[in-house]
Amino acid sequence: MINLSNARLKDILVKAGVIDADTFDVIAKEAERNRQNIADIVISSGLINKDYFYLLVSKAIGVERVNLGAVSIDEKILHLLPEEIGKTRKAVVFGKDQGGSFEVAMENPTDLETIDFLSLKLQGPVKPFLATEDDLNRGFMLYQRQLTQDFKQIIEDSVRESLRTRMKAEGTAVELGADVPIVAIVDNLLSYAISSRASDVHFEILDDGILVRFRIDGILHEIIRMPKEIHPAIVARVKILSQLRVDEHMHPQDGRFRHKASGDIVDVRVSVIPTFYGEKIEMRLLSASQKPLSFPDLGMFEDTAKLVNEAISKSYGMVLVCGPTGSGKTTTLYSILNVLNRPDVNIVTIEDPIEYDMRYLNQTQVNTAAGITFASGLRSILRQDPNIIMVGEIRDAETADIAVQSSLTGHLVLSSLHTNDSPAAIPRLVDMNVPPFLVAAVLNAISSQRLVRRIHTECIESYSPPKEVYESMESQIREFGDGKNIEIPKTFYRGKGCAACNFTGYRGRLGIFEVMAVTEKMRSLIIGKDFNLDNVRKLAIAEGMVTMFEDGLRKIELGVTTLEELMRVMRE
Repeated sequence: MINLSNARLKDILVKAGVIDADTFDVIAKEAERNRQNIADIVISSGLINKDYFYLLVSKAIGVERVNLGAVSIDEKILHLLPEEIGKTRKAVVFGKDQGGSFEVAMENPTDLETIDFLSLKLQGPVKPFLATEDDLNRGFMLYQRQLTQDFKQIIEDSVRESLRTRMKAEGTAVELGADVPIVAIVDNLLSYAISSRASDVHFEILDDGILVRFRIDGILHEIIRMPKEIHPAIVARVKILSQLRVDEHMHPQDGRFRHKASGDIVDVRVSVIPTFYGEKIEMRLLSASQKPLSFPDLGMFEDTAKLVNEAISKSYGMVLVCGPTGSGKTTTLYSILNVLNRPDVNIVTIEDPIEYDMRYLNQTQVNTAAGITFASGLRSILRQDPNIIMVGEIRDAETADIAVQSSLTGHLVLSSLHTNDSPAAIPRLVDMNVPPFLVAAVLNAISSQRLVRRIHTECIESYSPPKEVYESMESQIREFGDGKNIEIPKTFYRGKGCAACNFTGYRGRLGIFEVMAVTEKMRSLIIGKDFNLDNVRKLAIAEGMVTMFEDGLRKIELGVTTLEELMRVMRE
């Protein structure tokens, strides 16, 4: 985001009638406290459209705006600036004008030091253009085309070199892991995974080789296969990086390390487990600079966000976020914490692991070896005078009991639970030996969610589906519609597929949500003789709960995702 002084930004927004001076000052104080950009807050809160904001800024600073998705980029000129420098400096060279000046898209075209640096690097004058983060990412995608072409060749060369080295001499596991070709293989795979926006990297040992797969936008993709002879060295390399025992092969191990690629710093969470043919490695990639998203950025519509805000505005009680593994529950919890993070509250968390480093939050990591579990950590947290407590996950009866007792004694407790939908969270707590009258007393709201892939906006198209699709939609509405009279979207959208989205038609993900407010009628049902899951769900729907399926249909109609994607996640 462009770095303008508060006074300059205030002048631009107030003159345009977007915001008044007093509201700006309130937002500025909150942004300073949470180390956020004022413009990010103004845009994410819906006070101004992003395109209109950049139009105002462009006029104010006297620099042209560029949309890299709408211009032809000369790739020879693009590669004059290495990708790592481009990402570090937030700049993309996209052309050369008739006067010989390099045309450079920049996130902050008022940064004179960067302009001088680029002029020296490119050995010519620079003409800056204002670009959004999305614009720059479109430019960075072009680097990935070359990276994809070079990647397999680099890996194949490194594998051949590693096999030659092994034929000459067998070393210890540590020596194998430090072998230069093996180091190159692991580093290049991680760098390629980061540039591909992968969330996970899997090294799977088969009977005839090593299979490497990346999870991108929730879907696993086979990337490359390598000879099994280098498997011990690959495992040793990852263990060395993660500070795990290299000589332990019979028990699971967990570790973590940091990796830097193209200006991005990524926390890599590592799990190694023994399998039939050898040890399997799973690496979860988490951006070290990632910040909590706003509710609209998560994919919440205004009516959904309003219910969440009402639930967390209370000074006590419990708010649960539900869904299967990998459905974005932790991300939603951090977004809620970001809303609640104020100078007048003490927020303490117990997590496994800590995925975001948030300022002013007191975050505790689960460490079973040191005796810190969710239950024991939660007991200790209660002695820290907290106002708000976040428990990463309620896994057992002991943690559930302490969380409920905390909610009853004047604390707002946030946590996650593994259930398929919101109503199912209530019998799940009862199964954990929490008495129904306590469940009714402490619950403020329950949110459930899934993650669907976004249609890639660069190759989106509308289409008219055949008759059988409409018939299929009607049967699915009968299955998931809970008896509601739900209309089928009038227009359907999909991504045609292009090089930028790896011809999938999708890029990125967002949530579909189901928020159930726990009303007085719901409390009466929970403690009554008619309590069961079906009746809980019927009452929630009767009181106006928008189900995940309905929320997904709304996003289909807006051209955000597809019917196929909605049905994929609903059947998980």
